[in-house]
Amino acid sequence: MGRAKGWRAGGSWTGNSSQAEKHVGVKLWVGLGRPAWGLYSSSCDLARLTHWRSFWNSCGKEWRKGRLEGEILIDLTLRAVVLWQLGRRSTITQLREKYRDVFTIYLGTQPAVILCGYEAVREALVDQAEAFSGRGHVAILDPILQGTGVAFANGKSWKTLRRFSVATMKNFGMGKRSMEERIKEEAQCLVEELRKSQGSYLDPTFLFNSVTANILCSIIFGERFNYQDTQFLRLLNLMNEVLIILSSFYSQVFEFLSSILKHFPGPHTRLYRIIQEMENFTSENIKRHWKTLDPSNPRDLIDSFLLRMDKECSDPETDFHHKNLIHTVLSLLFAGTETSSSTLRCALLLLFKYPDVLEKVQAEIDRVIGPHRLPALEDQAKMPYTDAVIHEIQRFIDLIPFGVPHLVIKDTDFRGYHLPKDTTVYVMLTSVLHDPRHFEKPDVFYPGHFLDAEGNFRKHKAFIPFSMGKRLCLGEGLARSQLFLILTSMLQNFSLGSPQAPEDIDFTPRINGLTKLPSVFQLSFLPCQGGGQGMQTPSESLHPAPTSAHNEFVEVS
Repeated sequence: MGRAKGWRAGGSWTGNSSQAEKHVGVKLWVGLGRPAWGLYSSSCDLARLTHWRSFWNSCGKEWRKGRLEGEILIDLTLRAVVLWQLGRRSTITQLREKYRDVFTIYLGTQPAVILCGYEAVREALVDQAEAFSGRGHVAILDPILQGTGVAFANGKSWKTLRRFSVATMKNFGMGKRSMEERIKEEAQCLVEELRKSQGSYLDPTFLFNSVTANILCSIIFGERFNYQDTQFLRLLNLMNEVLIILSSFYSQVFEFLSSILKHFPGPHTRLYRIIQEMENFTSENIKRHWKTLDPSNPRDLIDSFLLRMDKECSDPETDFHHKNLIHTVLSLLFAGTETSSSTLRCALLLLFKYPDVLEKVQAEIDRVIGPHRLPALEDQAKMPYTDAVIHEIQRFIDLIPFGVPHLVIKDTDFRGYHLPKDTTVYVMLTSVLHDPRHFEKPDVFYPGHFLDAEGNFRKHKAFIPFSMGKRLCLGEGLARSQLFLILTSMLQNFSLGSPQAPEDIDFTPRINGLTKLPSVFQLSFLPCQGGGQGMQTPSESLHPAPTSAHNEFVEVS
């Protein structure tokens, strides 16, 4: 089956050290201080790995036990690698070139299958959707979530919670005009806050977090919060801290050293205190809902969940219990807030970087919407270039490079390999969104990926920033609507300025782990007179953006 030379079924090495040097591909440096990880070249010394070989082989006995003679799990086992490295597209490209689209890594003693490229991902998540529908473990979250909530539940509980969440969010406006009105209202609140800045530089992170969180709060809690509300501000700060910890190097190391690290203080203990505080905030809100609950008139998602709890209170097997409610609320709020906010921040950076793109978007806004009415979702079909730019922003920034792990829920045959039940699977979304077999210029920002020869918008099957299959992000429709309405509302009213020259804009993520966090930056929002005017300079210190062709694209690694 094309197994890598020198590897036995189950991953134990049969060759000598010189052969190992050609095939192992990953190196662990061990010292008294902080461990460092990285891919190494064939010229590197593998002496340090020799010490570990017998240990890893003994740890893998349970993994190999009971498998048929001649079966192999996958072509490659990489003995020790950190997911931190897998979030980097250059690493995935190197591994994919050498080992193709399916291979195995070891996270400590635990093997995990890596899927790369659109074809392999679709075969798993769509063609064998049920088999790959499980949610894999995230070691740093497992002790507190314990498989509860819509994002991390499995089996019957997950299916029940997902059906409930999708239906309830639709009932309270997702995909309907009422939700469009909520987004419009919040977008206008954002516009008014930006006007107050009077063209001075600001970091838009907090405002974007507030806008996207408030839209979800209106569905979940039945209310929006004032941007100066102290509890709301605290919640936003806590969510930001959670994201930073989950995307950190430490979080990836914790995946395979949790049995040791859990006994010592560290970022994980801070994470647990943060989540506990967020749970307390949610519990207090639930208590207020109980006191004012009207069974004939549910106001939001919490009301709807409480009514199901009351209805099924006599069923000991019910999935509608307090813990599932709290963790479903936090899952929806966290996922919907941070991803949309980060996408909006990256969008503004890209548009400032490419003034020719910004000029075309604002010209389309002026032509279709004009300066005197609010953008509407129905405008999107008449704005193919803007639609293409928004799609390309999502593809290019590649916000969640390897997603949340999946789990094979039964013994499964995949591409000639046997995957035992409970195998962890990581889907490299970054390898799909930047797949050269599907995108003409995969590593550059190029809106033409989503335009046909006549300038009409075209869909792309390999565009899957929200993943695909049964674990497809349930807030995809809401996120798409937010991005269009909020972005067009800002560009209808403001031009952009920056203390940096466009050519100096750096797209290197501040953190590159579970998610990519954009670097902190500042922009000015200058009120437009009679429609969008691209970029202006509020002072002599502002660098105007060039419009020459040499600045058309940026390449990322």
